[in-house]
Amino acid sequence: MALSSPSAPSGRPGSFQRRNNDPFAAIRRNHRIKVPQVRLISPEGKQLGIIDTTKAINLALENGLDLVEVAPNATPPVCRIMDFGKYVYEEQKKSSHSKATASKIKEIEFTARIEQHDYETKLRHAEEFLDHGNKVKMRLKFRGREMAHTEIGFDVMKRAVADLAGMAHADADPKLIGRNIHVMLTPLPANKRKPKFITPSEEEPADEVSDDGAPAAD
Repeated sequence: MALSSPSAPSGRPGSFQRRNNDPFAAIRRNHRIKVPQVRLISPEGKQLGIIDTTKAINLALENGLDLVEVAPNATPPVCRIMDFGKYVYEEQKKSSHSKATASKIKEIEFTARIEQHDYETKLRHAEEFLDHGNKVKMRLKFRGREMAHTEIGFDVMKRAVADLAGMAHADADPKLIGRNIHVMLTPLPANKRKPKFITPSEEEPADEVSDDGAPAAD
């Protein structure tokens, strides 16, 4: 029985080996699947019904693929015929992309009663981040009884968003979460940026900055 499979980089069936700290090592496949029968899914996602596990494994291997257990707690377990090496590759690529995206989000911290000099310093750092294509998360933390006057914090954040309008747009209005106001800024296209506090690309951006001039905590 021949099975069609979407074309993609192929790994040798069953060749993926257990490695330390490997999140995929616990996924049973091929001869590690010990139950007598499985509910089988084709490479295209078609339900093939309940079939003897040995027959399902042979069917996968004959087509240069793997039998992979995708729902171990079902009765019987659900298995899919796929290229396990390709699956791992694609999942790792997604993970790498997510990490790369996350690393481009920089954070600037404010306080409700920030001094003008500190305020301008923070906006200069924000513009540096934005000028290098990074998203900027601005966070204002209320201290002590400042929570009784959250409007002061919102005024600071709205002012900052307005002052950075030549470099970025806010993804949404500032939002209060717990004792913090958050707002995310996305940089404008490079040819539309009009910085107010820096000369474009004048320097490499600094690390995240808090009110005391130290790197902001994660």
